[in-house]
Amino acid sequence: MDMLIRTALAVIVAIAVSGRSRADAVDVDAAKREGKLVWYTSAPISEAQKLAKVFTTQTGVDVELFRSGGTAILRRFQQESDGGRIEADVLSTADPAAAVALAGKGAFVAFKPRHFDDITAAAKDRDGYYVGYRLNLVTLFVRVDKVPESDVPRAWVDLTDAKYKGKMVLTDPSFTSLQLSVVGMLAKLKSWDYYEALRRNDIMVVQGNQQLADMLKRGERLIAAGGLDSYAVDAQRQGHPIARVYPADGTFAVPGPSSVVKGSPHPNAARLFAEFLIGDAAQNMIVADGVFSPRTDLPAPQGSPRLMDIKLIDVDYAYIEKQAGAIKARFNDIYQ
Repeated sequence: MDMLIRTALAVIVAIAVSGRSRADAVDVDAAKREGKLVWYTSAPISEAQKLAKVFTTQTGVDVELFRSGGTAILRRFQQESDGGRIEADVLSTADPAAAVALAGKGAFVAFKPRHFDDITAAAKDRDGYYVGYRLNLVTLFVRVDKVPESDVPRAWVDLTDAKYKGKMVLTDPSFTSLQLSVVGMLAKLKSWDYYEALRRNDIMVVQGNQQLADMLKRGERLIAAGGLDSYAVDAQRQGHPIARVYPADGTFAVPGPSSVVKGSPHPNAARLFAEFLIGDAAQNMIVADGVFSPRTDLPAPQGSPRLMDIKLIDVDYAYIEKQAGAIKARFNDIYQ
């Protein structure tokens, strides 16, 4: 009878864990012998520096950081790859479409670190070729000290109203890969007439989210027509009267995919860092900085609504990857 009970319990346990994958092993000693890794990332510079510093403190492995806009990161990585040299060990951008394409070309190593199963399915490749370590929410930013409550835009479509003429700023999809997904999907859903209307409203175009946030901080523009949510959080913490608006017609939540590069100089350190990025220390730091975690077991950032309470716009990443060149060209034609 005892044998039957033990057998039954073993079956129950096996069923309970059958839906969860086993984490891939990381050779920590080998990573420490390698001593460093090179991280290409489009994350905000302050976030990237903090993560790198904590990782080095915990492991003794140095992080050589190359940070730029998502498009610039991908261009550099592709040029190096085409030239037969691999410099990056870990590649992190805000462009899931590019991650899918590069994974299909064999650029990445399949790797499932600890907490892989806690990452929402929409933010990872099921085989581990990329894993999102942050969710990039794109919201509207508003200088609430200069825009009356009754005039605060509540939806993307509101921005075409003539009352916002000369007051808005947006980022360039040719520089910021996150914006490529936003522009591509809004143009697909609302047609390019939407961006033509914003152009008639004398909207300003800047390279990236830092420049966008700085324009609002200085009061040179009063409304950001879509910006990375964490920049608004930073501005608020600095005392700037900038509010976030989650558009009623849908908010974008684009994962920031991170991949271990195939054939990289420091493969063990790369795996250790990839595991760190979705581990407790890094993820709690990210949430504390006002960024949504892709892990389903962690809460929303303080002061932010739960992800399940936000209306989200689905992004067709296959469409974005296929049409990337055309999206950039059409946007540039409008805003030249």
